[in-house]
Amino acid sequence: MTRLPSLTGEQVIKALGKTGFQVLRQKGSHIYLKHPDGRATVVPVHKGESVGRGILRKIMQDADLSREEFMKLL
Repeated sequence: MTRLPSLTGEQVIKALGKTGFQVLRQKGSHIYLKHPDGRATVVPVHKGESVGRGILRKIMQDADLSREEFMKLL
């Protein structure tokens, strides 16, 4: 099992966009994404900072993506 890479919020949003997630709204530095089938998640976007590994795992869980599926999107 490979470690998750250090990714920015923009990179996470771009990867999720490849699976059909669309930006629903933004409140401050948090961007809400929703998939047409009802899945939804929140991605924090802080300039110059990467998304923490725990938060990244939660985003993958919300998006119903395995680690391998997510890595292929990058």
